[in-house]
Amino acid sequence: MKIRVLTLFPKMFECLNESIIGRAIRNGIIDFRAVDIREYSKDKHHKCDDTPYGGGAGMVMTPQPIFDCINAVDPEHEYLRVYMSAQGETLCDGLSRRLGTIENLLILCGHYEGVDRRVIELCIDKEISVGDYILSGGELAAMTVIDSAARFVDGVLGSAQSHEDESFSGGLLEYPQYTRPPEFMGLKVPEVLLNGNHKEIAKYRLEQSVKLTAERRADLLANKDGRNGN
Repeated sequence: MKIRVLTLFPKMFECLNESIIGRAIRNGIIDFRAVDIREYSKDKHHKCDDTPYGGGAGMVMTPQPIFDCINAVDPEHEYLRVYMSAQGETLCDGLSRRLGTIENLLILCGHYEGVDRRVIELCIDKEISVGDYILSGGELAAMTVIDSAARFVDGVLGSAQSHEDESFSGGLLEYPQYTRPPEFMGLKVPEVLLNGNHKEIAKYRLEQSVKLTAERRADLLANKDGRNGN
């Protein structure tokens, strides 16, 4: 999977060199590069923002550097071009899975008050949001998209079952997890997890998933039953 991120702050993505995603990059499973939009600015000071037409607070990223950057990185439009935006489709497990099947993914990160709308109309295929809140820029949101999508790329996780047993994978929240020691601060691991009976363990975990989902995200159960349009 090839991932290109277009950003004013490429150093923010150095953290992707750690942990699971970092290992996937080192092993060649993920081909990742953060591209500095400023390098494509024709302004002598590499300026990439200006005041908004119509007035208002803040600055807006200008179209020229972004447009040229996108077309330099993806001249034949071989990438799915995504813009991180509060107005986009909300990231969820299903969308992450679909993105994980994409061979070439380009993510544009806005900053300040966002980007000139003409860039989106000319260049962008899809807008994605990570939730109903505002960030100072698209970089953290882009990292979330990359991490969540990359987990569905073959070879990124040690076991394909890893993402099948997680929260949301079957429309339910994940069951509680335990490890050694069997007792800690007076709290014991449930006996059913220690007896080696895999049928009983599977039954217990499903019961716990349903219970947690009913308590914390009843809307997921409604969707799973098809009552909310699923």
